[in-house]
Amino acid sequence: MSTNLLGTEAAVRSMNIPPAYQEPEEDQAIAENVQYLPFTVRQATNTDDLKKVVEVRQRAYARHLPLVAESLKTPEPDDTEDGVVLLIAESKVDGSALGTVRIQTNRVNPLNLEEFVALPEGLRGKTIAEVRRLGVAQGLPGRLVRMLLLKAVYQYCAHNHIDWILVGARPPLDRMYEQLTLADVLPGKTFLPKQNNIPHRILGLEIRAFHDRLVASNNPLLEFFFYTQHPDIQRTCLEPLRWSGDREKLNTTFAQHSAGAEGSFS
Repeated sequence: MSTNLLGTEAAVRSMNIPPAYQEPEEDQAIAENVQYLPFTVRQATNTDDLKKVVEVRQRAYARHLPLVAESLKTPEPDDTEDGVVLLIAESKVDGSALGTVRIQTNRVNPLNLEEFVALPEGLRGKTIAEVRRLGVAQGLPGRLVRMLLLKAVYQYCAHNHIDWILVGARPPLDRMYEQLTLADVLPGKTFLPKQNNIPHRILGLEIRAFHDRLVASNNPLLEFFFYTQHPDIQRTCLEPLRWSGDREKLNTTFAQHSAGAEGSFS
């Protein structure tokens, strides 16, 4: 049975939480493990990047939600809004896109979720990041790509003093987020129009409690998220950059799709 996070949160506060990112001094030894991977994670900041994001996202959704995938052949308006960060994982071998995720904070505009649900009283006045459109390419490294993208999301939120992460998750992806200690912030399930009205659970995590929750649950992901350095998460992932793509080039790139399609730009 799931637990309502806002109603039962009793996180331990006694432990020292290691920083999400810390550049060592020149002569400072690094105590943590260092893991290099065959791909990198960085921010998508221009039209060419956005094209790769759209392609890998659409293919990922087509495997499980083909009706939703039809609307993802072009960028969504949220992709280039202020306050939104797009992360992309790319192969070191050929530069191909292996995965993507979108982070939207409520510092500039209301969250996408707020179009459809009222946030609980306990989240009023909090700085929140909504995590959406997580998708990875099919193949063996998919799970590792997904985990590194989510670690980059956590690091971004910790670095930018975000209080909470929220995500709308459908089965079976909700189980993956539960493994990361996210829990229900709203009772029951919510029908999300932008997800073909498939029922989703609204899950959340208080950023400052993440380390302690992993410790308290003896979670095997503790080492990965907090005690292993991943230099392949580029430093630029931590900065809320503005999208610098060319609007005319964007329209030309996706001109083959109908002007009325969801995600088209004018």
